Amino acid sequence: MSSRQRHHGAAASAAAGQYAPHDDEGAGARGGGGASMTCRDLCRLFCWPPFPSRIAAKLAFLPPRPTYSLVGDMHSPRFQINPPDMEDPAAAPPAMQLTEDEADCLEAFTANTARGSTIACVLIRTVRSRKGSKYTLLFSHGNAVDLGQMSGFLIDLGRKLNMNVFSYDYSGYGASTGRPLEKNLYADIDCAWQQLIGRYNLSPREIVLYGQSIGTVPTVDLATRVNPAGIVLHSPLLSGLRVAFPDTSRTWFFDAFPNIEKAPRIHSPCLVIHGTEDEVINIAHGLAIYERLPRPVDPLWVEGAGHNDIELFPQYLLRLRSFLYDELEAMNASIGADADRAVAGGGSTSTTARDKVRGDQS
Repeated sequence: MSSRQRHHGAAASAAAGQYAPHDDEGAGARGGGGASMTCRDLCRLFCWPPFPSRIAAKLAFLPPRPTYSLVGDMHSPRFQINPPDMEDPAAAPPAMQLTEDEADCLEAFTANTARGSTIACVLIRTVRSRKGSKYTLLFSHGNAVDLGQMSGFLIDLGRKLNMNVFSYDYSGYGASTGRPLEKNLYADIDCAWQQLIGRYNLSPREIVLYGQSIGTVPTVDLATRVNPAGIVLHSPLLSGLRVAFPDTSRTWFFDAFPNIEKAPRIHSPCLVIHGTEDEVINIAHGLAIYERLPRPVDPLWVEGAGHNDIELFPQYLLRLRSFLYDELEAMNASIGADADRAVAGGGSTSTTARDKVRGDQS
């Protein structure tokens, strides 16, 4: 186990209890997975006021105090890890300082979303040879970390997969402006996708979407509207209410993050990864998502893994490599034309995201 993996596990463990309702001031989550709530919790969650965006914000978003800064020229800023807050060391798990070699492979910049936020983005270039993957991973992280805490892990992941990794911070996280809201999540990942298409001139078939925990929400939403090479859903949730109330059997109008309703509209090959001992999002969520996918690959159910330690198990990297290097090529060769027609005919738009980007730039 590398020091990067241990650090990522420690940072992620601080996010346990992610979906319990919490104080608006950001005092943190109460309890474990949020399955038991007091009457006060219920009133705060649903009555003040009962709008899906407010419910989502109270249910899921726990942005830490920023652990990094973008310094220098904002057209080409330098990504700098902030020193730990010695006055309040518990404010946020500290991010590991990057080595010079690690900093050299990280390109940072900001981009503006359709909803008015400016989000921090990083491209991590780790491919060193022609044997590297032709795909770039678009990684959407969990709800209680930022790019500073994730940077070391993402560099390590990219190197082990021999694959470039692109990630971003949600509105209200890290150096990103705006508020952490469900609608902003979707605008944020749209903006990230457009950067890969427009700024880096990648085709959709060169991008693999990867969502972890709350990151599966924007990932699933985008996957219903574009046609990437593949998708990885790491500890996905069915919906916000189904995390807080496991007996929920239908999707209510005020439910947040309805992955369960969107999964059947994903037409790219999709790998679901979930721990059998997940204490935050029960593995039943991953199973139900898997059963609704039109083009799933064999899932990875990690025996004994919880919500924040899947990447510490050896089968995690083995399964990712098999999916990225062996399965995607064969599957995309056979489904490419059908998937394009399905997205064009059944999605929320009649054009692909690439067409939109090119139209916006002309």
